[in-house]
Amino acid sequence: MAQPIDLYYWPTPNGWKTTIFLEETGLPYRLVPVDITSGDQFEEEFLRISPNNKMPAIVDPEGPDGEPISIAESGAILIYLAEKSGRFLPETPRDRYLVLQWLMFQMGHVGPMLGQAHHFRGYTPEKIPYAIERYTDEATRLYGVMDRRLSEAEYFAGDEYTIADMAIYPWLVSHERQGQDLEAYPDLKRWYDGMESRPAVGRALEVGKELRRSLDDMDDDTRRTLFGGGPKGS
Repeated sequence: MAQPIDLYYWPTPNGWKTTIFLEETGLPYRLVPVDITSGDQFEEEFLRISPNNKMPAIVDPEGPDGEPISIAESGAILIYLAEKSGRFLPETPRDRYLVLQWLMFQMGHVGPMLGQAHHFRGYTPEKIPYAIERYTDEATRLYGVMDRRLSEAEYFAGDEYTIADMAIYPWLVSHERQGQDLEAYPDLKRWYDGMESRPAVGRALEVGKELRRSLDDMDDDTRRTLFGGGPKGS
């Protein structure tokens, strides 16, 4: 029997990418909560696994050479798990690179830009109109890119469901907070509804749900830990 993968996790879009893959494949895993609101991500033990103090990260006791391996960065984790399981990443070069293209699109654009839209629209103590407009406009542009792509294909990389879809979907769950109405993007909405209806996706978004807390209840020290790049008291 395969040993479980340790998943260092907090219920956020990047965390959900990994739980979606694990739930889709049934790979055994053990949840290791990393409370990013209290500064767990800055603990020395976690930094040895994830040098950039970001979750998710994994430790697989049965790595490629039979020895334990730790992997940080959600995109790298998805590629690793796809190669380990032989699922959701095509072997043929042309199809494989198309998946990686859309995975990098998520990593380089969808995550960072939608995250900024979410932040400036909802989390900053004072509203900054320029930032709100800047990132909401960029979110609108990206939603348009995704809608156009999905007018051409069932999934982002073609006819097959892949890690590219798993990476993008979690970032669209909070589309309303990003100033977006899915009804304005019919092909994207068709894809989104299909993703939402997948049982494994539903299970994945429930993982660690009890750990979530409202930012409305957080004090300034906690907000600095979450958004300021350092542990409490630093």
